[in-house]
Amino acid sequence: MADSVVEIPLFPLRSVLFPGGVLPLRIFEPRYVDMVGRCMREQTGFGVVLIRSGAEARLEANASQPDCFGVGTEAHIVDFNQADNGLLGIVAEGRRKFRVRATREQADHLLLGEVEFLPEEGAGELLPEHDRLVDVLKELTNHPLVQRLNLSVDFNEARSVSFRLAELLPIEPEIKQALLQMRWPKERLTELSRIVSKFQE
Repeated sequence: MADSVVEIPLFPLRSVLFPGGVLPLRIFEPRYVDMVGRCMREQTGFGVVLIRSGAEARLEANASQPDCFGVGTEAHIVDFNQADNGLLGIVAEGRRKFRVRATREQADHLLLGEVEFLPEEGAGELLPEHDRLVDVLKELTNHPLVQRLNLSVDFNEARSVSFRLAELLPIEPEIKQALLQMRWPKERLTELSRIVSKFQE
């Protein structure tokens, strides 16, 4: 539907952001400093998309935009600070998933995307077969580095467990992207069970 398509700035990264997730970023490129300032002034978000090929930073004037996956997550800035080295530090929180319909590049090389927000996933019910995944997630969230992120986790909800486990497991970004693109928590938990089993072999 045309009225559900909006244009938002895109931030291509070699990281995957999930709804409800937390993403700390160090901002140094002028195009992203400007984008952050505008998002904070207007209380709007930006889109995080995974780079399929290409670079995060634009190091050459004639560099092309990276090739990115077509599904990403809307991010809203929830905290910011000025680091000692002068870089701008922000903490972004994942909100809605979206599909990129088209992109265009601004004069300052900021990538803009026409995006369609995807339906929110249902909470879903955890089954006894998911107990092992909940245990793994609890172990991960007890790690000091993870605790510093102040993640919000509902250990009784399939959607929350599947998102948090997918983002915290040490797996390749492309696998995280495949998990992000799944439409149902149950489907994601099934794949996560397979991944965790391989870790524990």
